[in-house]
Amino acid sequence: MSFQRILVATDFGDCSRQALDLAVNLAPFGAQLTLLHVWDAPRYSYGNGLYLPAELVAPVEQAAIARLEQELTELKKRYPTAKSALRAGAAWEQVLGAANDLRADLIVMGTHGRRGLEHALLGSVAEKVVRSARVPVLTVHARAE
Repeated sequence: MSFQRILVATDFGDCSRQALDLAVNLAPFGAQLTLLHVWDAPRYSYGNGLYLPAELVAPVEQAAIARLEQELTELKKRYPTAKSALRAGAAWEQVLGAANDLRADLIVMGTHGRRGLEHALLGSVAEKVVRSARVPVLTVHARAE
């Protein structure tokens, strides 16, 4: 099986870096490799509503744009035709949406391997993507240092 449209989700952490390295090595010549980052601004509740402070949105988005551009510049040294995509919202939903929009035939992403209470509280983006994706998902667990 040869993958021609590979989506690599990144949170810019070590797991994501390792997943990107693997995706570059897996990508056949001429494949479309897209690096995706999903950002979300912190929200807080007040009364019966959930609020997103407007003064936080622009700085968070600008930081995400700058970091993604930096990562793409580095990636293009190894894979010159690589592209990037930036989305806002729930990470797992946006990864699936981007995979659909880009017609990806493989999703590659890191996983932190959280367990127990931490997993229950934070959930797992990778797990939700694996359970819901219509295409193969390759998850990469962080190497122990």
